Amino acid sequence: MPTLTLNGRPVDVDIRYELEQFEWTRPTWTDERLLAASPFRYDRTPSFYVYLEDTATAKAGYWGDSGYYDAEYARGGFVKLLAFLREETEEETVEYLIDSYAPELEDGKLTLRMPKLKIAKNRESLSESILDDVAADPNDYLNNRGIMPAVQRLMNVGMVGGAVALPWRLPNGRLANVKYRSTRGKAFWYVKGGWPIRDLVYGMNVVYDRRLTRVVLCEAEIDAQSWMTAGVPAIGTGGSSFNQRKADIIVQSPIEHVTIVTDNDKAGEKLRAEVERYLYGKVGLAHGYITEGKDANELLIAKGRAELKAVYERAEDVKSWRLELPKRVSFSLTGDT
Repeated sequence: MPTLTLNGRPVDVDIRYELEQFEWTRPTWTDERLLAASPFRYDRTPSFYVYLEDTATAKAGYWGDSGYYDAEYARGGFVKLLAFLREETEEETVEYLIDSYAPELEDGKLTLRMPKLKIAKNRESLSESILDDVAADPNDYLNNRGIMPAVQRLMNVGMVGGAVALPWRLPNGRLANVKYRSTRGKAFWYVKGGWPIRDLVYGMNVVYDRRLTRVVLCEAEIDAQSWMTAGVPAIGTGGSSFNQRKADIIVQSPIEHVTIVTDNDKAGEKLRAEVERYLYGKVGLAHGYITEGKDANELLIAKGRAELKAVYERAEDVKSWRLELPKRVSFSLTGDT
C-alpha cells in the first residue's frame, strides 16, 4: 500500500479502497490512477484524476481538477480529498486514517498503539458574532433546492458572499461550528477553532427545544432540512461516519426512535451499518431507503415533499423484521404509537 505521512509518521493507506467507498461519475480505474468527473463541481466529464500509487511524476493520493472553479480546489493531497468526501475537517480525517491503518510494523517489530484516552476538553461555544456578516433571510440557493423558508429560518441558515452558512449548534442552542457551502460548486469549509463535527449531531438543538422523540437520521445538513420541509423531524451526522460520541448525544436526548435514511451509495450503506451497531438496543430503530436519486434533497427536488415523506412512512422497524413479527409498528410525528 502507498505510504502517507500523517502527523509526522509514515502510515500505509489503501487509497483505492478508501476512494471505492464513494460513488463516482463516469469513473475509469487503472492500476495507477482514477479518472472521473470532479467531486468538487457539478461535472459530467472525466476532468478529475487522483493517483492510486506512487509514480515517477506524482505521489499516491495527489489529485487534480482541470476544470476547477476555485484555485483552492485545483489540486492537492489525499487528506484534503478524503476530508471533502467524508465531509469533515482534515484533522478528523487524519485521525480516522491513523485509527484505521495502525498498529503498523516498524523495524520488523509490531508496535502496539495504546488506546487513546479521550480527555474531555472544556471547549467554549463560539461567539454569535461569527454570524454577523451572514444575511439570514431565506435565500435563492436553498429555495431552488426545495427548502421551505420556515425551515431555513428554523435552522438559522443564510448567505455570506458566494456561500450558504449552515450553523451547527449544541443541544443547548449555543453555536459550535459553521459550515460554509459554495453555491457554485460542492466545495465547503468550516470555521477555524469550531467544535469538530465528530463531536456533534446536526439539529440536536431543535430536538431539545421541541422535545422530539422520533426523528430521521440522515447525512448532510441540507438533507435534514429536506426532511423537515417534508414534515419529518430530522438530524444529521454531517458526513458518512458515525461514532460513540454521536451515539451518546442521541441516546442522552429526548429521542426514543430513529429512522435511518442514508445516501443511496456505498458510503451511505456503511454509515447505515455503523449507526445500527451503535444505537441498536438503545433506541428504537427503523430503516428507510432512498431508491431514486442519491439523497433526500435530490428526491425532494425530483418528486416533491409527499414522495420524500413516503420513504419515512414505508420504513421497516428493525425489531420487527429481525424477529419476523407480522405486525409493523406505526407512529405519528408527535411521538404517539
